Amino acid sequence: MISVKETIIVEGRYDKIKLSSIVDTPVIDTGGFRIFKDKEKQNLIKRIARQRGILILTDSDSGGFVIRNFLKGFVPESCIKHAYIPQLKGKEKRKSEASKEGLLGVEGVADEVIVKAIKNSGAEILNESTGVKRSQIRKTDLYELGLTGRDNSAYLRAKLLKRLELPSYLTTNAMLSALNCLYSLEELKKLINSIK
Repeated sequence: MISVKETIIVEGRYDKIKLSSIVDTPVIDTGGFRIFKDKEKQNLIKRIARQRGILILTDSDSGGFVIRNFLKGFVPESCIKHAYIPQLKGKEKRKSEASKEGLLGVEGVADEVIVKAIKNSGAEILNESTGVKRSQIRKTDLYELGLTGRDNSAYLRAKLLKRLELPSYLTTNAMLSALNCLYSLEELKKLINSIK
């Protein structure tokens, strides 16, 4: 497993799932072309980029480059690094047919190809290990802090998201990913205490 400082931005949830077993860093998906209209997600990505930098890893097809260029249009260039996978012919296992361009996306290429692309991107490599992930905010932490599974969790979560200027529609998993991009567990505990 490779650990990098930057948050990785990918196109979709299957790309995000693929990267979670390879890279120890938060991964945010754009929802594909939905990013064009999603101002809250755009603002979240800008904020993460300013705080820790982003590494864009999109498919090497035309759609991937459209999304990559869109991100470059609203995030300062100094906050972006780019990882590119090669244009490899094939189809993803979960799909019945190859894409329109017949190329494998991020989810379909070998793990080694992704690791090589990340290393070649100039991303700040923190360490390489054999599957040991760094300490992160976990779902159990959210429960212990009252953000999930409690009577007033929805209210507290909405209040926290508003205070942090994060999108109000974030699922628990998406909120967890965003929190891990921006805050440590100790910082989150202080925030929760300040809004209770």
